[in-house]
Amino acid sequence: MDLDTIRDVVVARERADLAFVGGNCGVLAGGTFLFSEPQEGLDRLVDITGLGWPALTETDEGLEIAATCTLAEFAGAAVGRELGAGVLRVEWPGTALFARACRALVASHKIWRSATVGGNVCLSLPAGAVLGALVALDGVALVWSPDGADRRVPLREFAFGPGLNVLGSGEVLRSITIPTRSLLARTAFRKIALAPLGRSGAVVMGRREIDGRCAITITAATSRPVVLDFDGMPDDLDVHAAVAAIDPMLWFDDPHGAPDWRCHVAGVLAREIAAELRAEAGDGQ
Repeated sequence: MDLDTIRDVVVARERADLAFVGGNCGVLAGGTFLFSEPQEGLDRLVDITGLGWPALTETDEGLEIAATCTLAEFAGAAVGRELGAGVLRVEWPGTALFARACRALVASHKIWRSATVGGNVCLSLPAGAVLGALVALDGVALVWSPDGADRRVPLREFAFGPGLNVLGSGEVLRSITIPTRSLLARTAFRKIALAPLGRSGAVVMGRREIDGRCAITITAATSRPVVLDFDGMPDDLDVHAAVAAIDPMLWFDDPHGAPDWRCHVAGVLAREIAAELRAEAGDGQ
């Protein structure tokens, strides 16, 4: 779609060029959502792809994923895609969630080559499975503030409703870092939708760390990703109780699923996730 309100597009080459962002100036990266509907409140865009951020970088903390990393690059990381500082370690099983999350989106591979990880995170939509996967892996967002300061936000605290998040005026998401302990974790994934190729009604992801701690993340069924933390591997009763304790107001309601249905199927999938992770740990069903 042509955005007939846009009068100027600035290609950012350095951080100072982001000073335009805010108010009637938006951020452009992949643009797959931005150009899908009118943006009547915008008359200028800042293209952040000109900043040249490496898509994936191995750091002392784990794996840094640039906001401009495309879904294709993100999904490909699980099979050893080259990083800015080397090759992705094959012993990082947690990366298995990357491609699974991308496949949960209603998007073609053409979209994958343009849409970005940062776009999915900043849209903060319930069906944003990439955001959900990064939350499931305990990611931390690096946010650039307009005054030149940096702040880090645990991704589980980033979104607080459909299209709503912690970004203030002029702030830009720089990257998300996945800690090494999550990259080394075993994961499990489940998705359900009302139609075979329809938008997700519920997406549930589990993470079991080396020390036995476990987390189950529910997204698409809720208005924001919800993380259920356990000190050890939960049994079915533990999972049922944790899902039942979720605020009823968080269950999402739209044509892709009613709240009561989403609550029910999320519980079923969460118990399947726990059973799979228990079986991998040798704890039986």
